[in-house]
Amino acid sequence: MTDKNTQRLGQSIGDYLEWIKSMPYQHPNAGMRYSPVLSDFLGFVRQNNIAWENIFTLDTLKEFRKYTTLKNPSHALIGLSSYLFRSRKIPKPLVIPNYQIDLPDIYEQYLIYHEQSRQIPYNQVKQVRRVLASFHGYLESHKIDLSSLNIEHLDNFMAEFSQRLALGTCRLYRCYLRGFLRYLYQERKIIKTDLAPLLVGRRLYSQAKPPKFLRPQEVQRLFDSLKLSTPADIRTYAMVHLAYCLGLRPKEVSLITLDDISFTKGELTVADRKGNNPITLPIAEHTIKAIAAYVVNVRPKSEYRSLFLSFHTPHRPISSAAVVHYISKAMKRAGLSSSAYWLRHTYAQSLLERGVSIFEIKEMLGQDKIESTKNYLHIHIKLMRKVLFNEEL
Repeated sequence: MTDKNTQRLGQSIGDYLEWIKSMPYQHPNAGMRYSPVLSDFLGFVRQNNIAWENIFTLDTLKEFRKYTTLKNPSHALIGLSSYLFRSRKIPKPLVIPNYQIDLPDIYEQYLIYHEQSRQIPYNQVKQVRRVLASFHGYLESHKIDLSSLNIEHLDNFMAEFSQRLALGTCRLYRCYLRGFLRYLYQERKIIKTDLAPLLVGRRLYSQAKPPKFLRPQEVQRLFDSLKLSTPADIRTYAMVHLAYCLGLRPKEVSLITLDDISFTKGELTVADRKGNNPITLPIAEHTIKAIAAYVVNVRPKSEYRSLFLSFHTPHRPISSAAVVHYISKAMKRAGLSSSAYWLRHTYAQSLLERGVSIFEIKEMLGQDKIESTKNYLHIHIKLMRKVLFNEEL
């Protein structure tokens, strides 16, 4: 392997470990566990002069397993290859046939029970294992015990886990998770409430429990609690303003670039929206000031044009999950048991109360179906009937 390729792999490993640190939902010790394995792997590749196109292959992995004295090296290499594949630095990630993710005993016992009691084919068991591995990782990262599970934990996990999944896949994965919840309740008596029937999809959830929003006094409490003591505080302050004052989704906040903002006109162009509905929105003066305070005073210098960056080198754009994390953290500090999406719901309620039509709200929220917008109209019966049906009581 040439020195150039050695440097390329070393840089890729460094970028990957930094990326792990920037993800708030990653297990906090993942980088520490992977670092010695990847360092050993770099030495192995250099020693054997392996070409870049042959690094992430099964043959290389098999030889590395013989070379290293470290346990379970596959996790780190699979993670690194997936990261490089998403970054378009390698044509395909490392895939290990029949690779099994090891889980704690309670999960393994359920998988055996599930397979034997229902005669499930092996491929489906692998799918269930992947869902449970993500669920276990979420609980670990949030320090949640299985015995203390509640429906809010499950809803938050599914909201994060299913961001990029099709509706059909989400339904299937919810079914897998419900099976595990029934097992915890009926067979093992680990949880005191049968949570399985409560884990439902978006349509049932919105009918039984419409989207929540903050009351005026809660909004005031949130903004009063925001601090400007650290660079992270100033960044969060700008994020909260964008989420509340413009009703932006966390993903939309994370995708804003410096080129999208016109400080002179007081406008923000939201180009990358769900449903491909770009829009230019006016920005209130206090929101402009919040963004300017972040950009001028604490935003790291970087080649990236993204508005919000991580504060550790190499200062990469933050993810939508990070936006959710920092806004939710600010809400928790204000004593509010709410999530980042509540600000979007609150924005919709505020527009409705000011007499904005449901069709205008639909466009400002960037939704492609009027039915989706109706889910936000949870004020009181008189106002809902007046807006939706033009009906006076």
